[in-house]
Amino acid sequence: MGRLGISIYPDQMGVEETKAYIKLASEYGFKRIFTSLLQIKGDQAKVVSQFKDLIEYGKSLGMDTMVDINPSLFEQLGVSYDNLKFFHDIGAWAIRLDEGFTGMEEARMTHNPYDLKIEVNMSRGTHYIDQIMDYSPNSANLIGSHNFYPQRYTGLGLDYFKQTSEQYRHHNLNTAAFVNAPSGNIGPWPLQEGMVSLEEHRGQTLFTQIMHLKMLGLIDDILISNAGVSEADLKAASEAFKMSMPTFHVVPAESMTNLERKIIFDSQHSYRGDHSDYVLRSTMTRVWNRDEDVPANNTVPIQKGDVLLMNNEYAQYKAETQIALQDLENNGRVNVVGHVAESDLMILDSLQPWSDFKMIEK
Repeated sequence: MGRLGISIYPDQMGVEETKAYIKLASEYGFKRIFTSLLQIKGDQAKVVSQFKDLIEYGKSLGMDTMVDINPSLFEQLGVSYDNLKFFHDIGAWAIRLDEGFTGMEEARMTHNPYDLKIEVNMSRGTHYIDQIMDYSPNSANLIGSHNFYPQRYTGLGLDYFKQTSEQYRHHNLNTAAFVNAPSGNIGPWPLQEGMVSLEEHRGQTLFTQIMHLKMLGLIDDILISNAGVSEADLKAASEAFKMSMPTFHVVPAESMTNLERKIIFDSQHSYRGDHSDYVLRSTMTRVWNRDEDVPANNTVPIQKGDVLLMNNEYAQYKAETQIALQDLENNGRVNVVGHVAESDLMILDSLQPWSDFKMIEK
């Protein structure tokens, strides 16, 4: 079972505000914390003491903290890859290598006596993870996470994201990726245009980002990259993460009737397995509603993403629910009852035949 996480940047928020944020997230079921040691400036001993305090506070609420580091920070802190006691002493659960070594060092680090998790950068691609595996790491202590990308148009493309994630899935390693909260305004750098792993998530709601990652089936843990996130967004993230089946929002047509609303929003739908390139079919609604009167209503030309209900004129297909996968003509037997919300079309595109799914009103 995967876990939800937040990110903290105490140099930007302050210790007490950060603690309040950690507590609020824990109340919504968040279990992981990401933070970065890359920005250690000023009085190093004081900064490290603050991090230790926050990490221990998170631990008291059942939250594990991963700290982001790179090789130059090892020198700054007087740490070496074969002695990770510093990270154990500050209470870290994992250390994330923003930049890696050769594979041998990462593998050796997984054999540390403190059972610290070594989190490596999944976005590097190439054969990096295979190089690490060549040196017989302790796989129980090896995990991966994607980068996040604060600049617009620099995030990962979907195909590359899938390809690199599958490399880690192949080795049965825990995976993580970052999403961005629209309400969050705090990050590690002066400028951020949404800190996402996957470029197509930029500008989308947390619900859409999290549901999409769940449906891809490649990511275990999902971390919100920015801090200062509203309670409403934390709640939305928690709800999306806990949903047991794919769910997406539908904007109802103005003409939608009470019966159409009941069939679309109160039913658990199932994507018929012998699938078409033109429509996604949820056929059980015609069985459950065989005795209902479904008169012709809003039989306009059909556009991709339209939610459709077969009307009385379609005989044995009456009350069957469909979703248009491309633009189609309408023969008058099909009621256009709504449209999949634009932000959730990526969820629709990821839905697999035989999947159960729900539609909720936007």
